[in-house]
Amino acid sequence: MSDPAIFLLLLVLLLSLLAAGVWVAISLMLMALAGLVLFTNAPAGLVLATTLWGHSHSWPLAALPLFILMGEILLRSRLSQDMFSGLAPWLGRAPGGLLHVNVLGCAIFAAVSGSSAATAATIGRMSVPELTKRGYPESLILGTLAGSATLGLLIPPSIILIVYGVATEQSIARLFVAGILPGLMLVGLFAGYVAVRAWLDPTLIPDEPAGGTLVEKLRASRRLIPVLLLIGGVIGTIYTGVASPTDAAAIGVVLAVLLALSSGGFGWAEFKDALLSATRTSCMIAFILLGAAFLSIAMGFTGIPRNLAAWIGTFDLSPYALLAVLTVFFILLGCFLDGISVVVLTTSIILPMVQAVGIDPLWFGIYLVLVVEMSQITPPVGFNLFVIQGLTGIDILRVARAALPFFGLLLLGTLLITVFPQIVTVLPDAMGN
Repeated sequence: MSDPAIFLLLLVLLLSLLAAGVWVAISLMLMALAGLVLFTNAPAGLVLATTLWGHSHSWPLAALPLFILMGEILLRSRLSQDMFSGLAPWLGRAPGGLLHVNVLGCAIFAAVSGSSAATAATIGRMSVPELTKRGYPESLILGTLAGSATLGLLIPPSIILIVYGVATEQSIARLFVAGILPGLMLVGLFAGYVAVRAWLDPTLIPDEPAGGTLVEKLRASRRLIPVLLLIGGVIGTIYTGVASPTDAAAIGVVLAVLLALSSGGFGWAEFKDALLSATRTSCMIAFILLGAAFLSIAMGFTGIPRNLAAWIGTFDLSPYALLAVLTVFFILLGCFLDGISVVVLTTSIILPMVQAVGIDPLWFGIYLVLVVEMSQITPPVGFNLFVIQGLTGIDILRVARAALPFFGLLLLGTLLITVFPQIVTVLPDAMGN
């Protein structure tokens, strides 16, 4: 049986397991076991045991639960309540008015939570009722929320970038830094779209009162400023090399606790909830990573990734043609799986093909996150669409229609980093090794 045929057979097995509701991690391990038992002479049980033991401890991976815990702590502080009141005085008179609260609020919270679903739920719970009450159009309220919430996957400290870094042995610090400019680019694209819509049809946006004096604006934002300083400090220490991502995450947790305590409304019960939630999320991701590690080792024994890369090489695809094919593949896959599962499922097979045509794995990590972001707002299983539907009770087709322009903007962002890869690489190159 040829390698492409074996790969398709194993892929059908995996999709069948996932469709049956089997956990992603278990599905990956069963796919790997099938590959080892059916198509190699390797001792499957021994490979499984040594792989799980060898990958069950990783210092770079220690940053993952710490960043998740930092986000959970700030999520339970008064950050979400203070977000609207802190941003509104600055943005009320901008073209597009308070719709920019969705864009910038999601960008700020994305840097806290690292999760697009958490970002959509938290910011949406606060902004949707307020913007609806003020008379903003439903399509722009839902669209800005759905599109901007995807920033949780990209803006550092990003959980999915940590997962990609561990799975591909890339520097997590360099990946974080590489995500900064693309993240800001997307914020600019989203805000620019809202501003253009407001200029083209001024009747869409209700008039907002002036935001007051500079002192009044600063007073309204006083609780937001420490959070911005915390995020900037965490990323800054990583960028300057003062601290590793794991060290910076540990400091971030301590400062997040102090910030949450000082803001009020955060006590032992909230801390316990944050700890349990972070533990559940971290264990889920770690379990998936173990399954992916076993799959990667099993695929190495079968030789499928190497041979598949060589087979695709016979088509003589240019890097751009390969990226076009992969973009469609990842968007389709992301419609049925969450972003972390997409990354760990595909890297062991896709990365050899990508490197064979000369694509930088660091750049590819940011590209992959951007494409996975698109899948978060693509029916039938765009996670952000379901979050917003559950939040508002609005039909999912209306939510998807509102998110469509932002899908286009994400596609434009992917095109821009492909044509101008320096958007991704300039900061990591300046950072050095």
